[in-house]
Amino acid sequence: MLPIDRSHLYDGGELAGLECVGQKVLIPGPAGDLEGLTACPEKETRGAVAVLLHPHPLYGGTLHNKVVHYLSRTFNLLGIPSLRFNFRGVGESAGSYDDGRGETEDCLAVLNWVQERRPGFDIWLAGFSFGAYVAYRAVHRHPHITRLLTVAPPVNLFDFQHLSPPRCPWTLIQGEQDELVPAANVKQWLAALPVNPTTLLLPADHFFHGQLNTLQIALLQSLADDVAKMRYTGTSPCAQSRFS
Repeated sequence: MLPIDRSHLYDGGELAGLECVGQKVLIPGPAGDLEGLTACPEKETRGAVAVLLHPHPLYGGTLHNKVVHYLSRTFNLLGIPSLRFNFRGVGESAGSYDDGRGETEDCLAVLNWVQERRPGFDIWLAGFSFGAYVAYRAVHRHPHITRLLTVAPPVNLFDFQHLSPPRCPWTLIQGEQDELVPAANVKQWLAALPVNPTTLLLPADHFFHGQLNTLQIALLQSLADDVAKMRYTGTSPCAQSRFS
């Protein structure tokens, strides 16, 4: 477990007055309903949906975490609707913390829910910290994930070594001044993998304090070419983002 008071690690990491909010949703999960929040692009929509996973539930991580919020905004700027949700036991989501195992099942249930409502759409899966661990676990178990994004994957805190790297395109973002997940640990882990992701090293700590715009710009630049090649759905952004 993290060597920090569990109740305060991600305190202050939420943002009020969220932009581009679509609607609150309740998604059937293996331990009960999961609370989710959609966000819609202001302009055109591409043929993909991004599902975003928040940091550690026992340390204050929720769908309103500021890094997760910025990821949502970034995908919206690329014309891609997003869905954030609370893992079991967080906010209005039923259940209790399950050390990544149950949270992976939560993620798979949400991915299936999105697939049912957006048949034929690509699914991009992104996670921050603990959410990156869950995303890395889930990517092998769902056939419609076409891109993985891991931000500050906690390779020193959870067992990544027994998980194979994804077969889909993968982007990894890591703060070089990360005090919880040292960049050296992440680099060592990557060096042992048979394939490497597109890696973006930023001058940031674990929480990206003062570097959220840097995170957003780096991700926009990294994904812009791939997004430009994606098909345009030709439908209303609001219609695509309601997940109804």
